[in-house]
Amino acid sequence: MARRKKVYEGKAKILFEGPEPGTLIQYFKDESDETESRPDGRGVLNNRLSEFFMSGLNSVGVPTHFIRRINMREQLVRMAEMLPVEVMVRNFAATGMTQRLGIPEGTALPRPIVEYYFKDDALDNPLVSEEHIVAFGWANQQDLDDIVALVLRVNDFLSGTMLGVGVRLADFRLEVGRIWEGDFMRLILADEITPDNCTLWDMRGLDAEGNQRDPSPLPDMSTELARRLGVLPSNVTHTTKPTLIN
Repeated sequence: MARRKKVYEGKAKILFEGPEPGTLIQYFKDESDETESRPDGRGVLNNRLSEFFMSGLNSVGVPTHFIRRINMREQLVRMAEMLPVEVMVRNFAATGMTQRLGIPEGTALPRPIVEYYFKDDALDNPLVSEEHIVAFGWANQQDLDDIVALVLRVNDFLSGTMLGVGVRLADFRLEVGRIWEGDFMRLILADEITPDNCTLWDMRGLDAEGNQRDPSPLPDMSTELARRLGVLPSNVTHTTKPTLIN
């Protein structure tokens, strides 16, 4: 890695120049935006999970930056001009919505709600409106309409996939970028899709009366989700470093 030119480094990932123009190599670290210390191998798990979800989205016609996985920690992705906002899709009241509005956690929303957050760690990534985004030139109204259509398709795919393995997708964050194909610009899903940017609840099991138990957080989300989806061997744990197949 030392010989490659670093383009960007965050808490969870490093981006290097790719082997061809218009590409990048995305390297997954064990750290995340939520915590400084993560179990050994978390970056390997997140690489595999993001590959699983991005490949699935590509296969159903949702445009993403993902090209292919290179090795256990790296992916080849398309370079995109990133919008300075994160897009949050909420299906159930959780995390920030519960704190801001006092809605009980776990409340089903009448429809998916799309929110925007300005990407600035110094400002703690504040919630912004569509009017802010258009007024400051971060995107135009057509872009926003296209973003909503894009993320709702992603929401349908992720919600169905996770529900199939007993996981409820309460909310998730996405990043969107622009790419140009000749004179034509289009928006694509970029960054990653991993448990680090989702709120996931375990929906498996019944209570003593045979009813579905209340949703609860998944223990060690990346490992458990990867196991349920069949992305990794079922014996992978973080008691030792994961043994993974390239």
